[in-house]
Amino acid sequence: MAASFNRVILVGTLVRDPEIRYIPSGAGVTKFRIAVNPNKRDPKPEDTLFVDIVAWEKLAETCNTYLKKGMSCLVEGRLSIRQYDDKEGNKRQATEIVINTMQMLGSRQDRQQQESSEGFGNGTPVAAGAARAEDSLDEEIPF
Repeated sequence: MAASFNRVILVGTLVRDPEIRYIPSGAGVTKFRIAVNPNKRDPKPEDTLFVDIVAWEKLAETCNTYLKKGMSCLVEGRLSIRQYDDKEGNKRQATEIVINTMQMLGSRQDRQQQESSEGFGNGTPVAAGAARAEDSLDEEIPF
């Protein structure tokens, strides 16, 4: 049998603020979307990819607290494709990256300016640590 490998690394810009929810077990799950332009030499708006990102537990809290719309970040995780039924009973499919690390990008000065203009934080840099991604997505994500 052939070996397999599922690892994704992306750099993108948040298109809206992250949203955190809690599943019945109490674990936090944060979902956000980043815009990624794969054409580095000649970026065109029509080439932009919008990728859903999911973070669990401690990393979910970190992402929700420190990431804001317009910020750039690097995420690393695994590709996940899950099936679910929507409110009307239709079968749906979600493709997302379940991350285990996140790094805010841009200079410290850029982040401090954004923090002060947004009215949060004290300008202290934040190290976004890794958190274990939930091994099973059997529990439906409440989004």
